[in-house]
Amino acid sequence: MGIFDTVSGMFGGNQSQQPESGNRLLQAALSLLADNGQNGGLHGLVERFQEAGLGNVMSSWIGTGENAPITPQQIQQALGEGHLQQISEETGLTQDEAAGQLSNLLPKLVDTVTPGGHEPQGGLGNIGGLLERFIRIP
Repeated sequence: MGIFDTVSGMFGGNQSQQPESGNRLLQAALSLLADNGQNGGLHGLVERFQEAGLGNVMSSWIGTGENAPITPQQIQQALGEGHLQQISEETGLTQDEAAGQLSNLLPKLVDTVTPGGHEPQGGLGNIGGLLERFIRIP
């Protein structure tokens, strides 16, 4: 299942909400990984997960094996109230909904941007480059 299938499935059959909310959620998730984001890119996100005691979960997403699952509560723990509130505002979701959606999306995104099983040297690039990689505008 691809990233867009994942995002589409998160919003069920609500076709009017799906594209806009899905794109905003994807953008918010990518901003967590972008080098010019508030987190300090993928490396900064890895550090946040390690500080929250979830380094092994993040390592599984980066590695080439099976992705370890993560709960919405663990997402809240790793990201912290401030980041989750910002994502909630950007997407129009409640913080609980945002954490739930990110618990499905973030493992797949991290896995997708680290196909070699390691953090890329020099980071993943800025949000614009990541958006171009995932959002194809017709």
